[in-house]
Amino acid sequence: MSSNDDERYTSKRLRNLNGSRRVPKVDETQSFSQKRSLTWFREYTTPDDPDTLGPEGMEKFCEDIGVEPENIVMLVLAYKMQARQMGFFTKEEWLRGFGDLQCDSIQKLQYRFDYLRGLLNDQNTFKAIYRYAYDFARDKDQRSMDMETAKAMLQLLLGKHWPLYTQFSQFLDQSKYKVINKDQWCNILEFSRTIYNDLSNYDVDGAWPVMLDEFVEWLKASRAKTNTS
Repeated sequence: MSSNDDERYTSKRLRNLNGSRRVPKVDETQSFSQKRSLTWFREYTTPDDPDTLGPEGMEKFCEDIGVEPENIVMLVLAYKMQARQMGFFTKEEWLRGFGDLQCDSIQKLQYRFDYLRGLLNDQNTFKAIYRYAYDFARDKDQRSMDMETAKAMLQLLLGKHWPLYTQFSQFLDQSKYKVINKDQWCNILEFSRTIYNDLSNYDVDGAWPVMLDEFVEWLKASRAKTNTS
């Protein structure tokens, strides 16, 4: 797969789109077939690399199922497959995920969209998906996640649920940080779940990463400035 293909997919996945098409009725009496699932997989691979679905195949797959690559459903689906790299599904990952979901067609997968979204409502499953997203989305040549990717993933995962997300994103924009490490990533979720919006229960002597200490200081100063203006 060429670097242009990778770059095109990377740029597309950073958009924040969330549409999906109407789901057709599914004949649930038809049992799952691994052979049928594999035949479906081959529709998105090339003769040169028949066991890997790459960026071009991923784009076609997303078009066929009616969601954008950056839709959170795709992240949950990748989690079910335990896919290692964003923009790619291997044959083994595909068969693992769709075997678990009992899907071997577009219609059956579309029928499972509500189930996939519903997994995000369970706190423990959401935490597992959030942690998975870090290694899934980061450049495998780097130990940390670049800031552009991190912000896109935080927007996808926390943007609608964490009231302080907008301020945190603004803090990152003006900060010295160029990457986010895994400890910071995991603590951002914990912070979003436990710290009040007014920051009144934030313990400055707690074991939070320095990044979050600096965010709290920045946000308090920003609010004080607003109140005096």
